[in-house]
Amino acid sequence: MRDGSGVRDGSGARDGSGARSGSGSRGAPAARTSSAAPSPAASPRPAIQRASVRGQILDALRAALVAGELAPGEVYSAPALGESFGVSATPVREAMQQLATEGAVEVVPNRGFRVVERGARELAELAEIRGLIEAPVMLRLARALPADDWEDLRPLAEETARAAAVGCRATYAEADRAFHRAILDLAGNEQLVRIADELHRRAQWPLGGSPTARARLELMADAAQHLALLDALSAQDLSAVEALLREHFVSI
Repeated sequence: MRDGSGVRDGSGARDGSGARSGSGSRGAPAARTSSAAPSPAASPRPAIQRASVRGQILDALRAALVAGELAPGEVYSAPALGESFGVSATPVREAMQQLATEGAVEVVPNRGFRVVERGARELAELAEIRGLIEAPVMLRLARALPADDWEDLRPLAEETARAAAVGCRATYAEADRAFHRAILDLAGNEQLVRIADELHRRAQWPLGGSPTARARLELMADAAQHLALLDALSAQDLSAVEALLREHFVSI
C-alpha cells in the first residue's frame, strides 16, 4: 500500500486565517516523503487480516493438512505458500515452525518444510492413547450427569453428521474435535481438554501415501457413532457407552 501523504508543493496551503501562503514563504515546511517501506499489495484473499495473519495462516495450513492438500512427503517453501495466500513468507514460516513443534512437518534446510509421512501404526497408537484418556472420563460423567446435560451437546453431534455428509475432511475435523472437546469440558479439567485436543488433532492428519483414505461413508459412520454415544450417555447405559467408545477409538 502506498503512503497516502503524497508531496505538497506549498502553493495551495492555507494558514490559520484562511489566507494562502506563497510557495516561497519563509518557514514553509519542506516537502515530505515517507521513509516506511511500502506494504505488500492487497491480498487476493480478503479473509486474511493483518492483525492476526499468523494465526489465520496456521489454521489454513492445518486445514490443508487434514484435507490432504499438503501431501505427506512433499516439501513446501514458505515463499511459495505465502504467495498463494497473498502474504509475505514470514507468517507462513512462523506457522510452519509451529506445525514442526507439533510433529506435522519437519524442517528441510534451504528448501522449506516436508509434510511428515505417517503410518497406520502411529494412527493406531494415537487412537489407543486417546481412548485411555477420554473413555474413563466419559464413563465417569455418564454416571454423574443428568440427561439434559447431554442433550445440550446434541447440536454438536448433529453438526458432525452434516459435515460428514458434505464429505469435506477439514470441515469434519473441526466439528469432530468440537464435539469431543464439549464432552471433556464437562469434566472441568482444562489440562485434560488441552492434551486430548492436541492428540485428536494429530490423529486427524492423513496417512502417508493416502491423504484421502477416509472416504465420505467412513466419515458418516464416525459421525453416527457420535449420535449413538450421546444417546447412551444420556440414558446412563454404561455398557453401551463402553462398547461404543471401544469401537470409536478403533475405527477413527
